[in-house]
Amino acid sequence: MLQFLGALAGETLSLSFRPSREYRVWIVERPGTSLPAPALARLRQDCETVVRACLSGQSLDYGLFAEDGVAWDRSVITLVTRISDGRPVAFNAMPQLDVMRGGTADRVLHLGLVMVDPDERSGGLSWILYGLTCFALFLRQGLRPLWVSSVTQVPAVVGMVAETFSEVFPAQGATPQSFTHRHLAHQIMRCHRHAFGVGKDAGYDADRQVITAAYTGGSDNLKKTFAVAAKHRHADYNAYCERELDYARGDDVLQIGKIDLAAGQRFLSRSVPRSALPQLAVQAMMVLAGAVLAPLIQWLDPTRPYNRLRPRP
Repeated sequence: MLQFLGALAGETLSLSFRPSREYRVWIVERPGTSLPAPALARLRQDCETVVRACLSGQSLDYGLFAEDGVAWDRSVITLVTRISDGRPVAFNAMPQLDVMRGGTADRVLHLGLVMVDPDERSGGLSWILYGLTCFALFLRQGLRPLWVSSVTQVPAVVGMVAETFSEVFPAQGATPQSFTHRHLAHQIMRCHRHAFGVGKDAGYDADRQVITAAYTGGSDNLKKTFAVAAKHRHADYNAYCERELDYARGDDVLQIGKIDLAAGQRFLSRSVPRSALPQLAVQAMMVLAGAVLAPLIQWLDPTRPYNRLRPRP
């Protein structure tokens, strides 16, 4: 039992399960350092397969697909494969961005690049690609709030972020811009533009948290017009994007929010299909055991060292 819980308490998250009869999900944290070379090569090939399906054979040259390959060392990858033939159909790459908050080192989880094979976009995968990884990491760190960021010009994504997470600015009507929002956004724009393919020549409006002329740093193939960009079911988010973003120029909005207990409850009650709740509950208990129970059991064992604590001779 101690060995099992100790494995769950490792420094990186690796989680695989089947949310339905059609799909298998694999969440792996920092695969560049946690996976052996053959497994990493296969994962990269699977992600490239999804990109080519989405971009009609074209590729990307930022983030995971930059030549230096550094993003694989700091990202959390969620890969969805079709069980019937093993074909990869979607993935999400979430970089973990180093920031300072409250005078101490912290990380912001960037919602990152989401790609879904056009043939699978009606498969109900959005709850997996946008919320599940955040929820798993929230559990893994013992239910402490986890700050997240998102850069997009797609109204459907802007609305999803505003409705899923807590204290989101901008586009969440009741949330004003706080010092934390502004400070984290400033650090992200200063140090981490490469994580979401925004060039150094792009402008930034700090009051609105809007990036101007954003599509010059490797994400050029993702630029959309307002007419083509997917709309949200609530018209307020569509109106916000049309009003605040210049689509001809290529603007993006930088949203900052966090997942906390309230956001976790909303995710479970609104986003997760009921058929997937039993599997998700089992996986959640395993992750939570690794985050909370394993350190407690290890700390209570007087015969083994734990961090700075040493057993008595």
